[in-house]
Amino acid sequence: MKPTLILVGADKGGVGKTTMARALLDYFARNKVSARAFDTENPRGSLHRFYPQLAEIIDLAHVADQMKVLDTMENSPVRATVVDLKAGNLSYALDLFERIGVLEAARNGVFNMGLVHVVGPSIASLDEIGEISKYLQGIQYLVARNTINETNFFEWDEATQKKYFSAIPKAQEITIPKLNEMAYEQVDLAGVTFSNFIANKTAAGDAAKFSFVLRGYVKKWCAEIDEEFARVQLLQEIMTAP
Repeated sequence: MKPTLILVGADKGGVGKTTMARALLDYFARNKVSARAFDTENPRGSLHRFYPQLAEIIDLAHVADQMKVLDTMENSPVRATVVDLKAGNLSYALDLFERIGVLEAARNGVFNMGLVHVVGPSIASLDEIGEISKYLQGIQYLVARNTINETNFFEWDEATQKKYFSAIPKAQEITIPKLNEMAYEQVDLAGVTFSNFIANKTAAGDAAKFSFVLRGYVKKWCAEIDEEFARVQLLQEIMTAP
């Protein structure tokens, strides 16, 4: 089976890229899909804080770190490699991968590749779609509208849809639902995965004392995300792309 490379990113900051990467890794785990992750927010590592054993912090500008991601995919025992791109790094990463032949290799079927593009509630965020469209031929492309901390989000009418998506084949959209603010805050403070919070476990797997109510909110939120991923056939589209 071909390896799969999944980028999670945005050029606009504050739209919830790391939350999206966390949700994606949890979804893979619930569906028994083995995955590894690379956190490009060097040196702090937001994703690494929640997945210390799974997510390695790298600097994508360093050739040695590029090799850690790309040269190891074929022989890695895990199926999926998730790269959480730091704020403002999406265009840079796509341009880099175009220049060194990563996108060409994906288009030629050497490995599967997907981009989860997280957008916020503004047209400025949408403008990124047009700016990166030149890189997306032959790449599985998923636009994630993140409403986890937003009560209001613009609706895309037909004209807007056509303007931003006409040049992109097979573009799909999902909406990350809103999560109760207190529940989100408690997961963040605990520094655990969403799955561990629901299971009332610490990062080390020991019993925790998380609120039953807040765990219920997170469990319902994860179920809603599962429905969104299933609706767009994420596993089939990204994991088995030709």
